[in-house]
Amino acid sequence: MDGNERITTPERLSQDYEEPNLRPSSLSEFIGHNDIRRQLSIYIKAAKQRNESLDHVLLYGPPGLGKTTLAYIISRELGVNFKATSAPAIEKTGDLAAILTSLQHRDVLFIDEIHRLKPVLEEVLYPAMEDFSIDIVIGQGPGAKSIKIRLKPFTLVGATTRAGLLSAPLRARFGITQRIDFYRVEDLKKILRRSARILNVNVSDEAIGLIARCSRGTPRVANRILKRLRDIADVEGDGIIDRELAERGLRMLNLDRNGLDIMDKRLIDTIINKYDGGPVGIETLAVSIGEDRETVEDVYEPYLIQLGLLKRTPRGRIATRLAYEYFGYPPNKPIEGELF
Repeated sequence: MDGNERITTPERLSQDYEEPNLRPSSLSEFIGHNDIRRQLSIYIKAAKQRNESLDHVLLYGPPGLGKTTLAYIISRELGVNFKATSAPAIEKTGDLAAILTSLQHRDVLFIDEIHRLKPVLEEVLYPAMEDFSIDIVIGQGPGAKSIKIRLKPFTLVGATTRAGLLSAPLRARFGITQRIDFYRVEDLKKILRRSARILNVNVSDEAIGLIARCSRGTPRVANRILKRLRDIADVEGDGIIDRELAERGLRMLNLDRNGLDIMDKRLIDTIINKYDGGPVGIETLAVSIGEDRETVEDVYEPYLIQLGLLKRTPRGRIATRLAYEYFGYPPNKPIEGELF
């Protein structure tokens, strides 16, 4: 199974869709991360009082936790236009210049996966972020001329899952930096209750608790599981998601009590059975399970590390003693076994 096809993948899937009201549109509707919400609320109010653009904002953390949603909310709270793009979609300096010159006073420009921005484009961004100006070179060779174009003050909101890959000069130009971490189960329950109301789904508190615990701390995964259980309830039940149907549906989706699936078991199983519990290098591990390195680092590992089942070391990945216990392996004596 491709990592990007798993129901637990935090990345947006092609078949995903959201009802118009499912994504929060204000800080008051945004559930969880109270410290971040409070800080952003203060910064936004201060910028509005001074009629200035908000300082540039860097949002980083695992995928599916609301970085894009927060960027959209920032523009709504500021009362300005929102323009979104991603770093891989910007190929030439002319493309970036066209985007920057189209921004109006205090607008928000959102660049997703900003760690993938080409170095030559970063050079264009530096003066744009600091001085609200860009230098455009017209012509080639000895006759080339550089023209400085003034930009209207704007706010750049950059989002990344790989903050460590950002260059130091680019990172230093963000005045506000916020890490978006995994959500607590209690916050996921609130998100699920809100989503159930919007989707008009009848779901019990017990079922919400099961879904929240299986959602890997990620609202996108929680909403995706809720929708799939809604399908099962409509077709094989009476339209009500109770504890019994939730348990049956989660088994059908190959999820255990903590949201781990067959691919998680495969990764841990590979470390234990093929590499004696580790350490094993990330490149070797990725090849062994048939995934690319980035998918392993961004999709699989964060939640396994959070649960204490996997450890990153300078020498490679190690399956912890808790991983042996969780998946039913005798300590330091790995055996074949199935999760489900």
